Amino acid sequence: MLKKIALAVLLAAGSTVAMADNDVGCGVGTQVWAGKKGVGPKILAATTNGIFTNQLLGITFGTLGCRQGGTVTAQVVQFTNENSESLARDMAVGQGESLNVLAELMHIKSEDKARFFAVSKANFAEIYSSKNQNTLQVLDSLQNVMSNDDVLKAYV
Repeated sequence: MLKKIALAVLLAAGSTVAMADNDVGCGVGTQVWAGKKGVGPKILAATTNGIFTNQLLGITFGTLGCRQGGTVTAQVVQFTNENSESLARDMAVGQGESLNVLAELMHIKSEDKARFFAVSKANFAEIYSSKNQNTLQVLDSLQNVMSNDDVLKAYV
């Protein structure tokens, strides 16, 4: 019976992969909350993904919205979460080791790093608009800022 349920989930996941939201990871939560906008659905999708712990299956078989490049997103989220204080300090001044590591994890080219640092500094108040923001909100704000820059939008 469990195999039939797993097969049904895998088959159903294929039709919704195109609507998956990239910044919450892959998994059942991403599929359930696909197409929804805003912070709330993203948090619910990430929480659902965490509860069902199905990302290993999705990454292994390329289902549930998972793909080979998904590990980079996970690395960015994990790094940002684990280094939130130093990253905030570095963004505020537009330089620093943690900001450089984030740029590396986001695959920002060497020639674009100075711009990334400057844009992060100039938009710090927007990226960290509240003291109580979580990691996903910070990264979402950073991506919004980057998407408005002619050079950095290529990395979003």
